[in-house]
Amino acid sequence: MLDTLAPDSEAAISEAIRAADGPLRIEGGGTRPIGGLRDGQALSVAGHAGVSLYEPGALTLVARAGTPVAEIEAVLAAEGQALPFEPVDHRGLFGTAGRPTIGGAVATNASGPRRIAVGAVRDFLLGVRFVDGTGTIVKNGGRVMKNVTGYDLVKLLCGSHGTLGVLTEVAFKVLPAPAAQATIALEGLDPTGAVAAMAAAMASPFEVSGAAHDCAAGRTLLRLEGFEAQVVYRGERLEEVLAPFGSAVVDPDAGRGAETWAGIRDMARAHGTDEDIWRISVKPSDGPSVVAALAGARCVMDWAGGLVTAAVPPGTDVRTRLGGIPGHATLLRGGEESRARFAAFEPEPEPVARLTAGLRARFDPRGVLNPGLMG
Repeated sequence: MLDTLAPDSEAAISEAIRAADGPLRIEGGGTRPIGGLRDGQALSVAGHAGVSLYEPGALTLVARAGTPVAEIEAVLAAEGQALPFEPVDHRGLFGTAGRPTIGGAVATNASGPRRIAVGAVRDFLLGVRFVDGTGTIVKNGGRVMKNVTGYDLVKLLCGSHGTLGVLTEVAFKVLPAPAAQATIALEGLDPTGAVAAMAAAMASPFEVSGAAHDCAAGRTLLRLEGFEAQVVYRGERLEEVLAPFGSAVVDPDAGRGAETWAGIRDMARAHGTDEDIWRISVKPSDGPSVVAALAGARCVMDWAGGLVTAAVPPGTDVRTRLGGIPGHATLLRGGEESRARFAAFEPEPEPVARLTAGLRARFDPRGVLNPGLMG
């Protein structure tokens, strides 16, 4: 096993990539081993860390890619602000150590439950610096949206899992942290009823910022955030909206609300098991069909039904069982046999695959950046 390359500057990252004579496995905090079976020398950007600019009045933060998410959250919290997209912490799911980095969150577009209300990681990303597969340093975007001209590489890099370039710096728009939150629970709904209830809540004017359903527990959860008086008022009105679906109850233990939604975000029900974990994205109305097709799986529907996390016995061919349901299924966690048998990411239609191959040939002509990770 080759030693891990650990450059501590953008220039050193560039030199390491330029000097590579074989595949590189790009890592941040080492907490998100998502993707196909890989080999090659590890290149960690964890040493290239630190917040390089923070302007609370402008709601703008710039950080090097190896900066731990927790460090950024602490800096923002001191000013009453937060990362709006709730980056997922994968350590519990994968049993990994280390600290999740902001570069890893961008590279995987690791967006949490609030995505349905405010958007994903890529929607708050203003600019990036990265090193492509030739060792060239590239900058795109800036500190405000109007700086994004020409090709929007900012969006392209987000979710590319390090296959197009190694992120070195990211710039974000941030938002004020919610002053209060409340969770409203409905008990006993099946997946179809839960999606109907969540759709009614999302269509209301009461600004729901989280909508999830635990299929095994038959429990539907809806989150409200904002100023305390607003949250109380909106909670009362939302109970009226949800009355046709059963008795909606505001969680009396507000102190556990953050823990509850962090558990949904981080797929806590799958921690410590040996099941394969699949992340299935569909239109919300198809969420119940996914659950029905995977009868026997332990499923949680997030994003009002549009994201189904399914825990299934090792080796289950989830894509075949889903049949013609439009969407895509990603194998997040699986044993070596499952990862060898199933592509981690949904196979692309042939025209899209040609475009993807063309992009990779342009940004990584030698094929050294995470080859094989995304198929």
